[in-house]
Amino acid sequence: MAEATLPPTSANAPTATGRTKFIVGGAIILAAMVYLIVAGTFNSAQYFLTVDELVERQDALVGKDVRMSGVVLGETIQYDAETLTLSFTVAHIPDSAAEIEDEGGLAEVLHEAATNPNAQTLDVVVTGQPKPDLLQHEAQAIVEGHLDADGVFYADTLLLKCPTRYEEAVPEQAAVN
Repeated sequence: MAEATLPPTSANAPTATGRTKFIVGGAIILAAMVYLIVAGTFNSAQYFLTVDELVERQDALVGKDVRMSGVVLGETIQYDAETLTLSFTVAHIPDSAAEIEDEGGLAEVLHEAATNPNAQTLDVVVTGQPKPDLLQHEAQAIVEGHLDADGVFYADTLLLKCPTRYEEAVPEQAAVN
């Protein structure tokens, strides 16, 4: 019978200890990557709310990044060109496309919300930007920023949808219903 002999181990050959260190190191790197992805996702999460939802959950949302949509009340627009401070009030509009369609379309919803004396409202302040040309009565404002403890929404970003853009669609939308 022939005897089997194992070749001598050299200093360069991987050992069980070396493999274990490699696996543990890889697991630590993988865990760190997963943690950074999850932490980054939650830290940059942004709520998208209506005016009603924001006012209702005001205490829980103070200081958190929020995106909100509402209709601009034209008589409340104030702009200071020296300090580039813009302030206005927005009123609640529904966030559901189906609800907007049921109420006659976006132009009709914006008009109804702007003329409703019982609509929930919220003051918005935007600084460091010139007054946009589209900022007018019944424009839809989408603002990103945070709600302060004083109940004012301080916006970093302001996006506007002009109501005149939707006026032509009102007869068509009303005819569908």
